[in-house]
Amino acid sequence: MQKVILPKTLEDKTVLVAGAAGFVPGHLCEFYLNLGARVIGIDNFITGTRANIDILSKYSRFEFFECNIYKQLPDFKGSKIDYIFSLASPASPVDFASIPIEIMRVNSEGTRFLLELAKEKKARFLEASTSEVYGDPEVHPQVEAYVGHVNPIGPRACYDESKRFAEALTMSYYRKYQVDTRIIRIFNTYGPRMRPNDGRVIPNFINQALKNEPITIYGDGSQTRSFCYVSDLVDAIHNVMFSNEPTPINVGNPDEYSIKVCAEEILKVLGSKSVLTFLPIMQDDPKRRRPDISKLQSICDYRPKVTFSEGIKRTAESFKMDIEGPN
Repeated sequence: MQKVILPKTLEDKTVLVAGAAGFVPGHLCEFYLNLGARVIGIDNFITGTRANIDILSKYSRFEFFECNIYKQLPDFKGSKIDYIFSLASPASPVDFASIPIEIMRVNSEGTRFLLELAKEKKARFLEASTSEVYGDPEVHPQVEAYVGHVNPIGPRACYDESKRFAEALTMSYYRKYQVDTRIIRIFNTYGPRMRPNDGRVIPNFINQALKNEPITIYGDGSQTRSFCYVSDLVDAIHNVMFSNEPTPINVGNPDEYSIKVCAEEILKVLGSKSVLTFLPIMQDDPKRRRPDISKLQSICDYRPKVTFSEGIKRTAESFKMDIEGPN
C-alpha cells in the first residue's frame, strides 16, 4: 500500500467533527486545532460534556453547533468543509440499555446525513467504527477481513449492528457516489476526559482504586482487552484520514491484557488498597480482543508511544481532579 504523506499544517482547511463533546472526538478536535485547522464541532450532549466544549472554545478557530445529527444538520450552505469525522455515537455499555434507539439512529440516519454532506461538499469522510463489529471473535487477533461473530438481538446489538450498518452505508456511498471515504475500527481506548461513570473497564477500575473500593470484575477476569491511550489513537486516526485506503482499518494498541492483570496493574500503579471482587459475566461479553494492526502499519509508521502504566497515571490524575477539584 502507498505510504501516508501527512500535511505539516492545515491552516487553509476546515474539519467537521460530529460528537465533539465526547471523549475521543474532543481530543481529535484539539489535535486539528493545534495543526491550524478551522474546526467545527457538533453534538447534542446526550453523553458528551459541556466541559469538553469549554476546553475547545478557548481556540479562536473552533466553532460549535448544538444539534441532533439524526434529525437535522446545521445549515452549512456556503461553508467550505474539507474533512468530516463521524464520531457521534455513544459507545459505552452503560448506554446500550438506556438509549439503544438513539444509538441505532445516530449510526444509521445520522451517518447518512453526514455522508450526504460529504457528497455535497466533496469532503473526505471518516467513519469511526468499532472493534465491536467483530462481536465475540472466533479469529484472534482480529484482522479486517474477519466478518465477525455478532449476536444481532443481544443487549449489545444496538451498537454492534448499527456500526456494521454504518460501515456498509459508508462503502455504499464510496461505490455509488465516489465519496472519498475512510473507515476505522477503534479498539479499547482510555485517557483523560473519559466519563467517570463510563461503565468501561479503565474508568471503573481507576475510580474504584482511587476510592479504595472493591474492584469489580465481571467473570473470572480471564477475558482480554487491548488498551490504547487516546493520543496514540488520535495519531492513528490522523494517519488513516490522510491515507488512500477506503476499506476498514483497525486502530488501537496490540498489547493484550487479561482483565484481572489490568486490575492488578492499576492497583500497583495507584498504590490502592482495593481488593478484587468477581461478579457474573455479562451476556455477549467478548472473551478476547486484540487488533492486528499490520494493515495500519503498512500505510504509515504508526507505533503506540504511551505505555499502559504511564497512560494509567495520566488518566488517574485527570480523574483525581474530577473527584477533588482544582487545588
